[in-house]
Amino acid sequence: MAENISFFQRINEYFDKAAKFTDYPQGLLEQIKICNSSCHFTFPIKRDDGTIQTIHGWRAEHSHHKLPTKGGIRYSMLVNEDEIMALAALMTYKCALVDLPYGGAKGGIKLNRKDYSESELERITRRYTYELIQKNYIGPGIDVPAPDYGTGENEMSWILDTYLSMSPDKLDAIACVTGKPIEQNGIKGRKEATGRGVVFGLEEACSFEDDMKQVGLQPGLRGKTVVIQGFGKVGYPASKYLNEAEAKVIGIAEADGAIYSPKGLDIESISAYRDETGSIRNFPDATFIENPNDILEMECDILVPAALENQITAENAPRIKARIIAEAANGPTTTKAHEILKKRGAMIIPDTFLNAGGVTVSYFEWLRNLSHVGFGRLGRRYEESAYNAMVHFIEQATGYQFSDDERQTVHGADETDLVNSGLQDTMINAYQEIRETRFKYGRDIVDSRTAAYINAIHTIAQSYMQLGIFP
Repeated sequence: MAENISFFQRINEYFDKAAKFTDYPQGLLEQIKICNSSCHFTFPIKRDDGTIQTIHGWRAEHSHHKLPTKGGIRYSMLVNEDEIMALAALMTYKCALVDLPYGGAKGGIKLNRKDYSESELERITRRYTYELIQKNYIGPGIDVPAPDYGTGENEMSWILDTYLSMSPDKLDAIACVTGKPIEQNGIKGRKEATGRGVVFGLEEACSFEDDMKQVGLQPGLRGKTVVIQGFGKVGYPASKYLNEAEAKVIGIAEADGAIYSPKGLDIESISAYRDETGSIRNFPDATFIENPNDILEMECDILVPAALENQITAENAPRIKARIIAEAANGPTTTKAHEILKKRGAMIIPDTFLNAGGVTVSYFEWLRNLSHVGFGRLGRRYEESAYNAMVHFIEQATGYQFSDDERQTVHGADETDLVNSGLQDTMINAYQEIRETRFKYGRDIVDSRTAAYINAIHTIAQSYMQLGIFP
């Protein structure tokens, strides 16, 4: 397989490899993998100094087998049509894999957000949203954006406000975008959802003794050493929850350098240091590494690329020592690198699965917005009454008196509890289905990435056949 193929071509190569294990008609397979619709538009923006600049934006809707389509919006200098179509395709397969009723989409604007003021970013975001509205690329039942690399709650709130001002449907318009601030009908747990999903997925993947034996490790996350590339919206919460699971994060890389400590890193101290200095450079109690890519080659049990695509290549893959590659980012491993790592015997947990936490919780937010009822509101008090009655019964039966602290742990599920429970269940079920597919076709024949694509293809193909488009 060629190393210099485009990102979208690489996704299609993975698709074609998996499609060979299915018996669907070629016409249906071609329909599944093609990008249904993409749009590149330009618009002028007035800078704070009065100059005019032309901005380039894209939105791609890869598949309409389910509506709405769903996918983030990223702000990056790497944004182009091929990247957006590739990421939209990944969203299609990701949503199918974790059983979400969405087609895949993705959007982006080519810019470095550090070069723009807050007011300029707001004007750019609002104008981009206007273009999406004009071209029918946004709506609660049409296409629902979310945050991605370079964007966050602020951008989503500007998108919502712009859409509300132009939509005749004020009731359900709040579901036009997810990843919103809590105060604007967002959902608790969305901000850290992708990172938390990474850890839930890793916990499940590392729970099988036979699988861990193949890579020379013991089951569970406890005691495993971890290196993370990226300390942003995915890498930071992933590193925090990995530490809570008693894994040991020994290395963290950012664009301007990396830090390493074999005894383990204090994640909250690093976060506070970065907030204060604007960087993780020269964090005390750790060795600073000038070239952040060097951290990928450190000795560790688990490597978590949580930044951008194409970080593990044919050039550096032979030097990567990690037993498990946990793809928290979209497309971090090139095709040749995947084959090199696989031949060495490394376990690769694919992005189509491991990166699905964000869109899963976005789905919960979308449902919450459409139902206009907060999760946990209807049943929480009833559950608390039931739990308190059970505690009272235990006290009467045993004579044991629960302390005030113990009683405080007994409460009905709130929104955060329900979101995390739903996310964990989703990640567990999806991984078990991937593993079952590997066993079905033979673990030596089908790796986890191929199995994930096989499962996604089955789900999407069934949707098309239910629509009556294909026999």
